[in-house]
Amino acid sequence: MEWLLNPWVITAVILSVVVSNIMALKYTANMKFGEKDKIKYLKEKHDREQARQAEEEKAKQASDQSPSDK
Repeated sequence: MEWLLNPWVITAVILSVVVSNIMALKYTANMKFGEKDKIKYLKEKHDREQARQAEEEKAKQASDQSPSDK
């Protein structure tokens, strides 16, 4: 237990923690997290929903007009 309080051991532990944190920051600094892909996906989904709603409205209008023709 006494060796844990040795200044060299404490210095080595602190130094290793600092170095590992710096390495982790350098590794994650240039990562791509897919935000652009997510935004693109959501925009495409919105466009598909708008197109589907437009088709449903056209179908509803067409069905509303056809009984009146008879």
